[in-house]
Amino acid sequence: MKTLLLLAAFSGALLAQEPFQVKVTGHGQPMLLIPGLASGADTWDTTIAHYKDRYECHAFTMAGFVGVPRVPGPLLDRYRDGIADYIRKHNLVKPVIVGHSLGGSLALEIGIKYPDLPGKLIIVDSYPFLFGAFTPGATPESARQSVAAMRQGMGQMTDEMWANYTKSGASTRMMVTKDSDFQRLVAWGLASDRTAVTDSMCDLFASDLRDDVARIKVPTLVLLTGDTARDQYAKLAGVEIKVTTTARHFIMWDDPEWMFSQTDPFLAARTSAPRVPVSAK
Repeated sequence: MKTLLLLAAFSGALLAQEPFQVKVTGHGQPMLLIPGLASGADTWDTTIAHYKDRYECHAFTMAGFVGVPRVPGPLLDRYRDGIADYIRKHNLVKPVIVGHSLGGSLALEIGIKYPDLPGKLIIVDSYPFLFGAFTPGATPESARQSVAAMRQGMGQMTDEMWANYTKSGASTRMMVTKDSDFQRLVAWGLASDRTAVTDSMCDLFASDLRDDVARIKVPTLVLLTGDTARDQYAKLAGVEIKVTTTARHFIMWDDPEWMFSQTDPFLAARTSAPRVPVSAK
């Protein structure tokens, strides 16, 4: 009985633990910066340097990534709800939420489930239905089938195979231009919990928010590196979509000047009246 009580207390403590670590820099209006899969708060170094004199920057590293201990799942739900709790706990009024890749999906989910919390959203190279962005004609059902096979294959890899795959850059080398940035991604991947990476990636690929984005109330800017799947945002009223021709997936590393040329005017603009869905324009 005592053992069961101790286990229950331990499980409760894990569930109460915030599913991330946060680095706070600067002063001003709050800006939350959420990185992508197996990435750390340092993803946002150039962004923080640019905005820290005007914004209080809260840069996250999610649990299970880059040395931060994993927490019990489902991870994407815990990340999303944990960030919402963080906003309330610290009395952050209408923060700007900036998300890259997986972090972009989390930013969308916060805007969907908690529409009154954010002030604005900035989505960096992320899509409401990521699997569909890579697989033309994909459906939620075909995504679930592919993700199940993906999860099984990744689960069967030995630790050595996993490390070699991470070092090979098969899934990350094309995401950045500079070799130094690629080496950073490799180091982050090796420092991340492989189960957390697998679960988060598979859940992300299985997610379909194309209809749900209609519930987002706040101005949203989307920065993309390709123009083939922008229609996934068709139901998000008033969304601004900008496409770079100079950067890869980590836009904030490859071409921060272009990124800030888009984000600065978006952040400076006052919220305008009634927004019209892209599909109606």
